[in-house]
Amino acid sequence: MLSFKVGTGSISKNKFTFRLSTSVACVLLLLTTSCSQGETKSAQSIEAVNVNNTVALSNKISTLRIGYVGNSEPTGPLGWAKKKGILDRELQKAGFKNITFARFPNGPDLNEALVAGKLDVGSLGDTPAIVLRARGQETRLLRITQFNTTAWLVAKKNGARSLAELKGQKIATQKGSYMHRYLLGLLAEAKIAKDVKVVHLMTTEAKAALERGDVAAYATSSELGPFLKSQGFPVIDSSANHKGLSGTSLVVATESFLAKQPDFPQRFNAILTEAAKDLKANSEEYYQYHAQITKYPLNIIKISLPLKQISEEPLPTEGVKLLEGTKKFLVSQGLAKSDFKLTDWAVKEK
Repeated sequence: MLSFKVGTGSISKNKFTFRLSTSVACVLLLLTTSCSQGETKSAQSIEAVNVNNTVALSNKISTLRIGYVGNSEPTGPLGWAKKKGILDRELQKAGFKNITFARFPNGPDLNEALVAGKLDVGSLGDTPAIVLRARGQETRLLRITQFNTTAWLVAKKNGARSLAELKGQKIATQKGSYMHRYLLGLLAEAKIAKDVKVVHLMTTEAKAALERGDVAAYATSSELGPFLKSQGFPVIDSSANHKGLSGTSLVVATESFLAKQPDFPQRFNAILTEAAKDLKANSEEYYQYHAQITKYPLNIIKISLPLKQISEEPLPTEGVKLLEGTKKFLVSQGLAKSDFKLTDWAVKEK
């Protein structure tokens, strides 16, 4: 079975662990090698942001619990809203007293936290979010924060220089990520899916594995791809060359939370829209922040993240089209358990 994993960048040591039954973990770590006996652990570090105000107006919820996949701080509109104080200011008006941020190395771990009732909101990639919803879990889509995120296929040095040369070899990726979905689509398009072995490898381990020659190639993220290229690793392909194979980043919320906070989607989307516009208006400052958080050189960040990919609206037409294509592919490949309508999943703002 495949493990739906998402996330890039350096990951700190675990500070909290959510425990689920083996059966639930198997459901969430869909298509992984296997589910080991015992508990499933999800790495995260939690940081509380204190907002001095009264308790939340609706059902007296005073704390908003946000999970995200990535680095020491969130990036994109969510991270910028946090850094610039937009998040605190606007959620204070909504009555939230506390905001907690839980960091995860990948989507499945974040999914587990959502299912376990440990999070209210999750910021993650399209593939794990779709898989969780397809399992019947009660989440709602609030927003597409980024679309057309590029995935790269990078080879080891002195190795293959084309897809055809990868036949009979091992290709790694972080399974469950948009990079994984890109790789599967690419191999199917090239009609060589049965001629290669796809294995799971975390993004943080990719460079070392390529250097050792453990794998012939690695399907990697928008930032790591250009970085590896700058280090002399040859690029075989990128999702930019294939219609529908690039990724999207999403924000979802649990239905139980939204039932208690019916006005939250409109408020939260207004916050992220303001943050998206602000980061574009202050692009140099944002790029510096993004580079500091991800630890990639500034020039790599500018190459990997054209700001036109950041959405200023909740459901941009191009992003929705990409998301629909990803969903159809996952369903057709049996990676998502059932189909559903995006219009039913997406929250309709008042």
